[in-house]
Amino acid sequence: MSNLPQTANLMSITSKLRQGRNNWREKATERANTLRYLRKENMRLKKERDQYKKELKEVKKPLEEKKNALLEEKKETVYIVLQLFVSARISFRGIARVLKVIGPRLGLVKTPCHQTIINWVTRLSITRALYPKQLETQSNQTETLGSNTNIAIIDISTTMGANKILSVLFLNAEHHLYHHKAPQRKDVNYAAVAVADSFPFETVADFLRKIIKTIGKPRAILKDGGTELAKAVRLLEEDQCPCISDVSHVVANLFKHEYQEHPWFETFMSTCGRISKEFKQTIFACLTPPKTSTKARFMNLQSEVKWAEKLLKHSPKGRACHGSVLEKLRFKLGQMPSCRAFITRFLRDAAPLLTCQKLLKTKGLNQDTYKGCQEILQTIPPRAKVRIGFNSFLEKHLERSKKLNLDKTGMLISSDIIESLFGTIKQQATDEVKDANRIALRIPAICGKLTRNDAIHVLDISVKEQEEIVGPMLSLIKQRRRILPNPNNLDEIVISDKKPNLVLLPRTEKWLKSLK
Repeated sequence: MSNLPQTANLMSITSKLRQGRNNWREKATERANTLRYLRKENMRLKKERDQYKKELKEVKKPLEEKKNALLEEKKETVYIVLQLFVSARISFRGIARVLKVIGPRLGLVKTPCHQTIINWVTRLSITRALYPKQLETQSNQTETLGSNTNIAIIDISTTMGANKILSVLFLNAEHHLYHHKAPQRKDVNYAAVAVADSFPFETVADFLRKIIKTIGKPRAILKDGGTELAKAVRLLEEDQCPCISDVSHVVANLFKHEYQEHPWFETFMSTCGRISKEFKQTIFACLTPPKTSTKARFMNLQSEVKWAEKLLKHSPKGRACHGSVLEKLRFKLGQMPSCRAFITRFLRDAAPLLTCQKLLKTKGLNQDTYKGCQEILQTIPPRAKVRIGFNSFLEKHLERSKKLNLDKTGMLISSDIIESLFGTIKQQATDEVKDANRIALRIPAICGKLTRNDAIHVLDISVKEQEEIVGPMLSLIKQRRRILPNPNNLDEIVISDKKPNLVLLPRTEKWLKSLK
């Protein structure tokens, strides 16, 4: 009987163990069933998820293809627009009208309006002006601008209003080694542009130093006959930056010094003006003289003199019949027949100089073209001032070409490319209001070669980046729209004139470091 409590205790422990084991089995079974269910559900959900992902990918695939196709179509549209502006030289509204006609043929569902085209051209200028490193396919522009293998071409242009435009282009110094023709717009690279009320020679020199500090020193600087530019370049020559004078302005100055005080010059000019007025609205309208600039009259005076020579050939010696066309023509010629000696002498000097000028513009100044010019100048008397002055110019610049190692390849000696650029952009990209800031903003767009990557860079520029440059800029067009229809609002002209003018310099790493 003494063993009963122990037996009871053992039975109690065994019972608890059995009960605990059964509870554990039930929990394990329940847990296993739950886990098995969850595993199956997870597998089902994963399978469904993978199926949904696959279906979503299949659904997105045509959408992505359509999106890419639309993006490619937009890139092609931008590229076509830029080609029409840069190569075909069509205005903004003209491009919009052209695309409306040919757009359906090209598969364009929606053609851009003229304001969209303006924005695309503006963004092209921004990419070329501020971010030259991103333009990898544009004739290696970054590498070219950073080296000492270029000639900088500078010029100042006047526009409507008080502002002037100072523009700087870079051209390969050995251009005539690879091209047997004068430079074109696709051959030049944009360097910088600035707009201001005036450009004293100190300001021009400081601006050129900024360009040199930003993108490197050019081999030489080519300029026209402007006084401020001459003084500015003279300051830079101390920094071993040689100067080249434009041959067209040199020839024009030779004509000016020789013929401005000629006794028949003023008579010839006044007679041409009177003939132009009397020939218009008459049967002799087809014989009117060509238009010439009154400010730089000696740049194009040869065209007017050639016209006078041809016109006088229609009036040979002898008496004219009464009431005939010849009699009416002679009546309107005035003192033009008395200017025959002036016309003959001017053409004697002008024809050889213009032939030399054309040769130098096409092939550059080298030893061969120098000899060719000497042969052409033989028709001018040896003691003539124009011949002596032109020979002095050639000898001086031939020595300079030797120092620049360009006496064999040909040294660039004409700035016609930058003057042509100014003339093109004034006619193409502006209306009757020749706004200096708007003209300057579009200069980078028409420089250099146009590639398909330019369209990509245009689409990468945001509205915010564009507004940072265009927004605060002074605009004559906005002034006109705001002030002209509203009387008693003239004070806003003074307020608007305080807005900053445009200045575009490349933002390279070297430029960013110089700001720190």
